[in-house]
Parts: sequence; structure tokens; C-alpha cells
Amino acid sequence: MSNLEHDPREIRCGAEAGAGSEVLIGREVPLGGPRAMAVSRTLPGVRRRMIGAWCFVDAYGPERAVMRVPPHPHTGLQTVSWLLAGEVLHRDSLGTLQEIRPGQLNLMTAGRGISHSEESPETVLHGVQLWVALPGERRDVAPGFEHHPSLPVLRGPGFAATVIMGALGGVVSPATAHTPLVGAEVAVDGACEVPVDPAFEHGLLLLDGEVAEIGQGPLIYLPPGRSGVRLSGRGRVLLIGGEPFGEEIVMWWNFVGRSHDEIVAFRKEWTEGEGFGSVEGFDGAPLPAPVLPGTRLKPRGRVR
Repeated sequence: MSNLEHDPREIRCGAEAGAGSEVLIGREVPLGGPRAMAVSRTLPGVRRRMIGAWCFVDAYGPERAVMRVPPHPHTGLQTVSWLLAGEVLHRDSLGTLQEIRPGQLNLMTAGRGISHSEESPETVLHGVQLWVALPGERRDVAPGFEHHPSLPVLRGPGFAATVIMGALGGVVSPATAHTPLVGAEVAVDGACEVPVDPAFEHGLLLLDGEVAEIGQGPLIYLPPGRSGVRLSGRGRVLLIGGEPFGEEIVMWWNFVGRSHDEIVAFRKEWTEGEGFGSVEGFDGAPLPAPVLPGTRLKPRGRVR
């Protein structure tokens, strides 16, 4: 999925400050298309920019809509597509043509550069789109795509957690991860305690239903140090987490880099039709790159 803002802000991150749980309120961003669908973007937030290596969280629906995201580029990250309702067709510059449905994972590794599109018929769409920043030693890997039609489940009293990425309670996803992390959809049925890695920081986002500890809309941030997350109610929750990401990055539009000059070079390559291949079969033009801001983009850490 693309950041379709016409004037994307520099995503700034600063030194770590304070500890404790935080509430990250989402902001509404239009996804685009003939009947534009709004998404709620909770990460990056005003203050906190990453949870582990997770650097972007968009949630959308349930809403009857058409998704139409034209071909656009990515660098230095992985895109994670997860649906609760609907269907989305993915095309990319590797020649991949893959539909995704609820409970399945589409994982695209941009590495040194890839382009892709996403579209759906008019249908009820409900899901999340996430990005994972690649660490320095892996950010220039060859681009790749994985489709996982089924994923392992961790079960415990009052919950069943589908492990999308990484590991949870000893259950490991087959999806490729480049840093220690977790991504899971947790179905809560009553009171439960979901085991988590105390070395990880975590985020919780309510997907549907009612879970007492999480309201509708915000992303709840939990710092490292806990071995379990207590939840109660009935609903589905997105759990993300990972070891705090120690590198400074530059995030702008659909690129993750390490310097202003890298971002300038990525934008130039996309504008000139180089470095990202082409997406065959999409009926429409690629997305033009936005204009860069008038000031230099600065590499920053996890929080402002």
C-alpha cells in the first residue's frame, strides 16, 4: 500500500523520552480511488514513530469501497497486508499476481527497490496495512514476495492468536523477518493473558468487537519489561512488537532510507523510470512522486 498524501510530511523521530504506556491516536488519511476510502494511520504518530521495526500502521473499514492504488515504489522496508474482510489483488514488478483474502498474508520485501499496485472490486473491505523497516545490513536485499495462505495459531485460555510475523509463545510464522519481532491477530473470548517477550516493546490495536483494555481507534503502546498482556472481552486485536529499533532512518513518501541524499536519489529513479521495474496488467498510470520538502530530511530515531 502507498502513502497517497499529495504533500507527505517528513516523518521525524527523536531521542527516547520517558517510559510507560501511551495512547497513539490515529489521523484520517484518504486512500484514493474513484470512491476514496479513509484509513486511520496510528503509526508513525506525533511522538512515537516505531514499535520494534514496525514503522507504519494503517487500519481501514469495515466499509463498502473500491481499493485502487496505482503502481508505486518502495525501498528499505517490508509491506504486510492483512485482511479481515474483502479481497485485494496484488501486482508487482517481479511479475507477481496474487489475490489476498481474510486470514492470509501477503508479504512484500522491497529491499533495494520494488514497485507494486493493489486493487479490489467494490466490496466490504476491512484490514490493516503495515510496514516493517529493514535493518541496515538487510535493507539492500533483493526484492521478494511471499504469500502464506495459512498461518500457525497459538492457543491459550480465552484466546487464539494467529502468528502473522515473527514468533509468539514459541509459535513461529513462516514469513521472512529480518529483525526480532511479532505480529499477530489475537481473537479474545473472555479474560486471558497472552504471553509476550519481555525484551520487546508492543502495540495493541482493536480490530473489531469489544476488548476492555483497548478503545476503538487508538494504538496502545506498551514498553518492554512485561511477560504477558492481559485482555478481556470479545473481539479481535492486532498485536505488534519487537526489539526497540536502534538505527536512525529517514522515512518519506514510500521510501525508507538513511539520508536525505538517498531519498532524493530514490525519487529521481522513480521519476525517471529506473530502478523499480514495471507493474504489468494495471489499467492506469503509476503514481507520480510528490515534491520534496524545502528543507533537508534528517535521519531520526524511534520517538520525537
